[in-house]
Amino acid sequence: MRETPEELKELQALLEASLSRSTSHLRSIVTERTLTAEQLTQVLTGMCTLALSSVTAKGEPRISGVDGHFLHGKWHFGTARGAAKARHLAARPAASVAHMRGEDLGVFTHGTVEILNPQDGESAPDWPDLLAYFKDFYGDGAFDWDNDVVYYRLHPHWMAVYAPDIAKLTAVSRS
Repeated sequence: MRETPEELKELQALLEASLSRSTSHLRSIVTERTLTAEQLTQVLTGMCTLALSSVTAKGEPRISGVDGHFLHGKWHFGTARGAAKARHLAARPAASVAHMRGEDLGVFTHGTVEILNPQDGESAPDWPDLLAYFKDFYGDGAFDWDNDVVYYRLHPHWMAVYAPDIAKLTAVSRS
């Protein structure tokens, strides 16, 4: 868990506000089967495969997979600079991601992406720390970090979590 107490408080407020604005159908499924911000950060460790949804210039939806890392209460992910999703997100930064583990966990997030390491611009202030994390995770020589990959942070405006058995999830994350 890398979240500060303030980040946990913000994440908890987001989870509660999102659920309160959700449809009655979603609330009937999720309300008694969700996680707190602290529980969520304990479960979402390491790399989590995400289904990323972006939109083409014609307004057509596209979905693809990315390696997601839940750090400081937000999803972070990367792709090749030349990937179609990189073009889509540069032009239209609204995105949605879903992380699912069978029927045990579903984390659904809508928001706006921020490019953390633009090729021709100033990197995010925390990019050096995030880059150190990614290099530690993937290996320092995995990519040409300046030219090959672009990384994003998804700033969520809505997030819902479905988790019917927290004990099962935390047992798996500890093993």
